[in-house]
Amino acid sequence: MTQTTKTIGTTCYRHLGNEGLETARFDDETFLRVSSEAVSNLTSTAFEDVSHLLRPSHLAQLREILDDTDASANDHYVALELLKNAVISAEREFPSCQDTGTAIIHGKKGQNVLVQGDLNAAVEQGVKDTWETRNLRFSQMAPLSMYREQNTGTNLPAQIDIEALSGDALEFLFMAKGGGSANKTFLFQETRRLLEPERILAFFDEKIRTLGTTACPPYHLAIVIGGLSAEHCLKTVKKASAKELDDLATTGSPDGRAFRDLELEAQILELTRNMSLGAQFGGKYFCHDVRVIRLPRHGGSLPVGMGVSCSADRQIKGRIDRNGIWVEQLEHDPARFLPAQDVAAQSATRINLDQPMDDICAELSKLFVSSPVLLSGTMIVARDLVHAELARMIREGQELPDYIRDHPVYYAGPAKTPEGYASGSFGPTTAARMDPYVPELQALGASRVMIAKGNRAPSVVQSCKEHGGFFLGSVGGAAAVLGKDVIKNIETLDFPNFGMEAVFRIKVVDFPAFVIIDDKGGDFFTRKPAF
Repeated sequence: MTQTTKTIGTTCYRHLGNEGLETARFDDETFLRVSSEAVSNLTSTAFEDVSHLLRPSHLAQLREILDDTDASANDHYVALELLKNAVISAEREFPSCQDTGTAIIHGKKGQNVLVQGDLNAAVEQGVKDTWETRNLRFSQMAPLSMYREQNTGTNLPAQIDIEALSGDALEFLFMAKGGGSANKTFLFQETRRLLEPERILAFFDEKIRTLGTTACPPYHLAIVIGGLSAEHCLKTVKKASAKELDDLATTGSPDGRAFRDLELEAQILELTRNMSLGAQFGGKYFCHDVRVIRLPRHGGSLPVGMGVSCSADRQIKGRIDRNGIWVEQLEHDPARFLPAQDVAAQSATRINLDQPMDDICAELSKLFVSSPVLLSGTMIVARDLVHAELARMIREGQELPDYIRDHPVYYAGPAKTPEGYASGSFGPTTAARMDPYVPELQALGASRVMIAKGNRAPSVVQSCKEHGGFFLGSVGGAAAVLGKDVIKNIETLDFPNFGMEAVFRIKVVDFPAFVIIDDKGGDFFTRKPAF
């Protein structure tokens, strides 16, 4: 009888079957023949699993935050919300994040593997099948010209990289990478002078702070120093963020092998603990862990890469070999990581959103930066495309719609709605993308209360001070909780042709958020409270 699980290295795989596999002899060698359907089915299963499930190690790190008495109350609150989100997502109706990501596939094809048909096409078919049949979101934009775009409606194309090596196995690393997390990948072109202990720590103290919280910490932070090219450096960043390089040597060698610097990893992790940013709203858990990879380099070039895997830590391995088709075993019972007793942040202030905007702002004005709030009532959902349209209306002298003045605006875009529910996963998107529009809108009495995730430009802080506005931070990474338990009604209000970027009117009950920017010039990210 074929085994149902097996462990290779530190990865446990579950067996999906053997259909579409056979061996064949040519001359003196045995080859594994793989049907394109087998590849598509593995790809589809992997992306279905990773859209709803997480690795046990990631969930264990969230539980460690709850057990740490030195963590802040807000660290505890965010960690608990993320664990609750994982429990809801594991029911396979709501994906863990509303941004269900770009499909990224790293493959390794053994020379004794024969794939029948086009390997890339088989992988893309698996991606297409998953996004068509699950409650996921189509996020890929096709350029129709330099300035016009249109959603592909399939979440294709996918990013596929297949390398050839020896052996008779086909291995995959499947990643679903959201835009917020992807946007926090950086390349710095430095010089040999950086390679001094004090300078390198000062450098990363500065650069890590620029990550902010827009990509939903706590992060798995990956840093790569060196590389034979810029793309070599950044490709290594992506693999390191997925824990794909954990087995590297821990020392260098004269022939230029890559290695992990465990001492620098510990130093940088401690550095992040002291930044006070915490798990989104203050504390010590800005990062779960840090990976630092040192690569060889050209003597005249020192690329340095930095990137993260966010709270939607979505990567999963797949494998096809003579013994069958295998997919990494993710955690199907995240509830086992929940504490026996509930954990909460400091007492939250309840805000009724179904009152005049001046009254909403008057209530928020009584609170200090980092105060938690629970919002109930009507919100308007609008993000990138809508803000561009509002800017066009202002340029052309048109009157702004009443909804942008009368209600708080939530920057978000929903995933598909599961049958029987009011909303799909519906977490916040990155606020900074709307920063250029805020001063102009607030000067006209619009967009006075904004809700999203992450830090904002100084121009937004100044605008809120001048026009009596507020920015509230929502918990990034808890989209399934919001979709299932908090959002009670959703209707399309304007620009229906924008799809998930249309204007929606939603009704919420006890929507959790924190005051990040107030009407007095206060900004959590520049005036952090002590914890």
